[in-house]
Amino acid sequence: MKFLLTAINAKYIHSNLGVHSLKAYAKAHGCKNDLQIELAEYTINQSLEEILQDIYLRKPGAIGFSCYIWNIQYVIRLIRNLSKILPDVDIWLGGPEVSYCAKEVMTREPSVTGIMVGEGEASFEELMTFYMQSCPRKVHRNSLSEIGGIVFRDLSGNVVKTKSRPLLNLDDIPFPYEELEGMEHRIIYYESSRGCPYSCSYCLSSIDKKVRFRSLELVKKELDYFLEHKVPQVKFVDRTFNCKKSHALSIWRYLLEHDNGITNFHFEIAADLIDEEELEVLKQMRLGLIQLEIGVQTTNPETITEINRKMDLTKLKNVVTHINSFQNIHQHLDLIAGLPYENIESFKKSFDEVYRMRPQQLQLGFLKVLTGSPMAERAKEYQLQFREEPPYEVLSTSWLSFDDILELKAVENMVELHYNSRQFTETLKEMEKHWKSPYAMFADIARYYRKRKLSGMSHGRLARYEILFEFLKELKGQTTNQMERYRDLLMYDIYLRENAKSRPTFARNLGPYKHKIRKFFEKEELRQVGKMVHLEIMGDGSMVLFDYRERNPLTYNAKAVRVDE
Repeated sequence: MKFLLTAINAKYIHSNLGVHSLKAYAKAHGCKNDLQIELAEYTINQSLEEILQDIYLRKPGAIGFSCYIWNIQYVIRLIRNLSKILPDVDIWLGGPEVSYCAKEVMTREPSVTGIMVGEGEASFEELMTFYMQSCPRKVHRNSLSEIGGIVFRDLSGNVVKTKSRPLLNLDDIPFPYEELEGMEHRIIYYESSRGCPYSCSYCLSSIDKKVRFRSLELVKKELDYFLEHKVPQVKFVDRTFNCKKSHALSIWRYLLEHDNGITNFHFEIAADLIDEEELEVLKQMRLGLIQLEIGVQTTNPETITEINRKMDLTKLKNVVTHINSFQNIHQHLDLIAGLPYENIESFKKSFDEVYRMRPQQLQLGFLKVLTGSPMAERAKEYQLQFREEPPYEVLSTSWLSFDDILELKAVENMVELHYNSRQFTETLKEMEKHWKSPYAMFADIARYYRKRKLSGMSHGRLARYEILFEFLKELKGQTTNQMERYRDLLMYDIYLRENAKSRPTFARNLGPYKHKIRKFFEKEELRQVGKMVHLEIMGDGSMVLFDYRERNPLTYNAKAVRVDE
C-alpha cells in the first residue's frame, strides 16, 4: 500500500520541509517496508489537470496534503476532484491552514478522511501503523480515536477530535533529507528550533511559546551534509533564530569555520538581540555566506505595545547600520501595513525610518488575519475588514481606509520595481535629495504610473528606465544640469547590472566617441574580453568601464571604475 505525501509549493525553487520530515520520522520509528511512503512536490503554477493525472498514475492507497495559506484553495480544488477519480482513496490534510479550523474543514469538505493537527510527525507515524494493519476500508475506522493529534470522520460520519499530543523532543526527529537528488536547484528548508518566545498577535507562532532546540551536535552534523553537497541555499525556518544566543552563535561560528565558498544560509532574526560578540562573528563572514531577515513590522510605539511585540527600535537600527557597514551580509527588513493604531501617516513614518536603514530589501507587506491568531479574535474590536479567502489580507481598519490601502499597494509596487530590484540604486540616491521623504518619492512615482495608465502592465527592463526618465523630466523645477545628472545615473544603473544589447531612448549618441572607444579597446589587456566589459561615456566626457567578470556576490553588480583614455 502506498501513502502519497503531497506538497503544492508556491514556486519551483521551493521545497516542503514538512512532508520530508513526516516521511523520515515514520521510516525511523517502525513503519515496515510493506507501507510505501512516497513524496510528490508540485507548484501552484502547474495546471490542475497535470497534477490530477500524475497523482492518479501513482496509484496511491491514501494521500496527505500539506496545507498553507498560499496553497489551500488549490488543495481544496484538487481533493474535490480526486475524490471523484479515486473514490476509495483516503485523503488526509495537515499544516497551519487547517490545524486551527479542522472541524470546520471536515464539515465543509466531505471527501476529507481526517486532519493532522499541529506538529505531525508522531501522529503520522501512528497513522501509518493503522494503515499497515490492513486495507483501511475494511478496518474499523473508529480505532483512529486512539491516535492523538488528529480530527477524523468515523464510520457514522461524525467528526471526532482526539486528544492533544505532547510536543516532541527535536532530537527525536530524524534528518529529513535522505538524499538531495532532484533538489539541486531548490531552496532547502531546515529547522534547528521550533516555537517562538514572542507573542505577536498577528502570528500563529505565538501560540507555541515553548521554544525547543535541536542539539548543536546534530545541527552541525546536518550542516556538514549541506556543505559537502554544496547546496546553493539553506533557509532556516526557525521563527526567531537568535532568541538563544549560545545556539545562534555556535552555528554562525561553525559556518564561518566550515564555509565551502558556495552555500548561502538564510536566518530570520530579532536584530535588537544581537550583541558585540555576535557582530564580531558576522563581520568575518564571507560576502554572501549568510543573509538576514528582520521583521521590524512598525516603528509606532503604541502599535508595538498593542500587538504584544517586544522590540528595542534604537538598538535594532544600530545593529542594522553596523551590519551594513560590513558590506558582506544581505539584510531583508519587513513592514506590515494594517496593524492596530497605525494610520497612513504613522505608516509613512515607519516606512521612512526603515528605508533610511538601507536594507538590501524592504518588504512592504499587508496584515494577514490568520485563523487561530489573537488578531483574528480581536478583528471586530479593531473594525478589521479582511478578505474572506486566503491570504485573508486586510481591506481596512479603524485607522486605515481602503483608499489608504490602495495607496500603499501602489507604493509597494514602486518599491519592488525600483528599490528591491536593485536596478536603480545610484539614481534613487540622487532622487532622495529632492523629496521631503522616501515615502513621498515612491508615492509620486506611483501617481505618475496611475496617471499614465502604466500600472498593471509588464514593462521590459529598458522601458522601466525610460519611464522613470520621463517622470523626472516632468517634475517642476528640474534644471538642464540636473536632468543630465539623472541621464548619467540611469545609464550607470543600466550597465551596472548587465551589458544591455539595446540602449534606451534617452541615451547619449556615442557616435562622436567611436574613435575614443575604439582606441581604448586596442589596449592589449582588453582585446579579447568582448561582451564581458562595457565602456560608457558620461556627460562630462569621462569614461566608466563596467567589468562583468568581477561581480559583487552580494549585489551581483559589475565592477565599475572610471578610466583614463
